[in-house]
Amino acid sequence: MGVQKRTRKFAQVKRLISKRDSRLKENQDKGEIEAKKKHTELVREIPQVSSSLFFQYNTALVPPYSILIDTNFLSHTVQRKLELLPTMMDCLYAKCTPIITDCTMAELEKLGKKYRIALRIARDERWERLRCDHKGVYADDCIVDRVMKHKIYIVATNDRDLKRRIRKIPGVPIMSVARGKYVIERLPDAPEK
Repeated sequence: MGVQKRTRKFAQVKRLISKRDSRLKENQDKGEIEAKKKHTELVREIPQVSSSLFFQYNTALVPPYSILIDTNFLSHTVQRKLELLPTMMDCLYAKCTPIITDCTMAELEKLGKKYRIALRIARDERWERLRCDHKGVYADDCIVDRVMKHKIYIVATNDRDLKRRIRKIPGVPIMSVARGKYVIERLPDAPEK
């Protein structure tokens, strides 16, 4: 006669409940308390909608257009050998005032010799300069913050992340460099091409 195989019977082994198991009384109480907190939180502040917005249409955007320029936009303009002001006017069919913030200038200065032509274009006296009163020199945050406060700007950028952030703000058009010219998006009066 052979020896019988002994298999372990798993149903007979005691199973322990972990301390985080939702079936325990303490954990059920914690879950109920958190759910009550979420429901009882009051909305303390509702963001004020700009009075210049008519649905998604921004009535504050009229010629001469104020265009906030990003570092990325300037470098793409130099790569494509485009002139800043004439190309903007060709895109919008109106007078434009390019605006460069201190943060954009600081970013261009930090980038070094490779971006010296873009820096020289940015330092031109024809463009308007905006002083920044915040800490740090991150241009994307500066531009988004300024556009949230005052919806009178068109944002000129080729930065994908910045475009994504600005698209969430209603009534702010975006200008970018594409196919050797400037392209505008989300401007209701823009000429169709």
